[in-house]
Amino acid sequence: MVNRLVVAAPASGSGKTTVATGLMAALRAAGDRVAPFKVGPDYIDPGYHGLAAGRPGRNLDPVMVGEQRVASLFAAGARGCDVAVVEGVMGLFDGRVDTEGVGSTAHVAKLLSAPVLFVVDARGQSRSLAALLHGFRGYDPSVRIGAVVLNQVGSPRHEQVLRQACAEVGLEVVGVLPRDPAFALPSRHLGLVTAAEHGPAARAAVDAVAASVAAHVDLDAVRRLAATAPPLAVPAWNPEQEVRRAPGTPVIAVAGGAAFTFGYAEHVELLRAAGADVAVVDPLRDEALPGGTAGLVLPGGFPEQHADALSANESLRADVAAFARSGGPVHAECGGLLYLARQLDGLPMCGVLDADAAMSPRLVLGYRDALATEDSVLHAAGTRLTGHEFHRTVLTPGTGEPPAWRWRGHDRRAVAEGFVVGGVHASYLHTHPAASPESVMRFVRACGAAPARREAARS
Repeated sequence: MVNRLVVAAPASGSGKTTVATGLMAALRAAGDRVAPFKVGPDYIDPGYHGLAAGRPGRNLDPVMVGEQRVASLFAAGARGCDVAVVEGVMGLFDGRVDTEGVGSTAHVAKLLSAPVLFVVDARGQSRSLAALLHGFRGYDPSVRIGAVVLNQVGSPRHEQVLRQACAEVGLEVVGVLPRDPAFALPSRHLGLVTAAEHGPAARAAVDAVAASVAAHVDLDAVRRLAATAPPLAVPAWNPEQEVRRAPGTPVIAVAGGAAFTFGYAEHVELLRAAGADVAVVDPLRDEALPGGTAGLVLPGGFPEQHADALSANESLRADVAAFARSGGPVHAECGGLLYLARQLDGLPMCGVLDADAAMSPRLVLGYRDALATEDSVLHAAGTRLTGHEFHRTVLTPGTGEPPAWRWRGHDRRAVAEGFVVGGVHASYLHTHPAASPESVMRFVRACGAAPARREAARS
């Protein structure tokens, strides 16, 4: 089993992404084969992790996939690597609200039996750091904080005092990062700008944090910490064992490019294992769906940031609309839902759904325990899944189209969300295919049968 560690912090904004991404890139530059991971449903950090490590960033989310799958998904993503770096989420013990830390960084660290590299933003504190570290280490002794990285250190004297505080509680300092605004990545309404959109600047930002980590963090000490993780006696997740291959090889187009970056690596792996020929289509550039397209996946992303270009690509919008209206299977999540609407912020979209979308000042964020209300190309009615919402747009729907999901909100009010229209399943809800491989198999089979159904309808 690969050596591994989890990068955690007392709270969001402490520098986890800087340290984790920098470690991935610096270790790779030093010759290590690095496996990158992110705790939780976040899609943005894994894009930077992929740039840093040279292989796809993967998510580890016990809430969405179930804790029994986390170690095996980790083993699959870490296969063939020397070291795995897992970036945590929020503060070390922050998990799903109203649970005892389910889905937290600490939860995943325990599931992986991995030591924790603790990143502390040292601004505004000196000896009090000892109390903070003592509290976090003692709160749950089964979570092993193995070493500390001091971030945002102001001076050599500041560093000296902080090192003494760490020594008081017996924790090794393996890195000290100075204050440097050059390490910041650009922000936007849902967090960071994605690596795909940030382009060459993203590469430059990753190179900058890699250089800083290489200069200020003891990589050998990090390797030694990762090597203290015991073997994990779990088989690696295998998509070929999760699904049965459908007859034929339907072409399934998956939207990509800068506007549609929110997808899980396991999704494409499951589609291929179920017999699909996966072809990427970029709605910002491509004027038609790939030849022979039998199914379409529209993942999440930031289409609202590219609405002008998406709207201007009238040829592809018309092709998508014609495909959907002919009964072609379409799986759309969040950004994909917006693309299928009549319009987005007043700009014409595909017009497949009887709904208009617009930006909103309110952030909708959180896990949802959802019930599928209709039979669809993805789910049988009555299927239960946990998904995640993450958007600042609102949809104004028309009437008469059945919802994709129902759930209870935090105030216990009933919520009906999404659309099931013909072969279209569209929703704000992000789901993880590894949690429901049967939905991928169902979709591929629907794609295999769709051309025959459409030909029969035309006849």
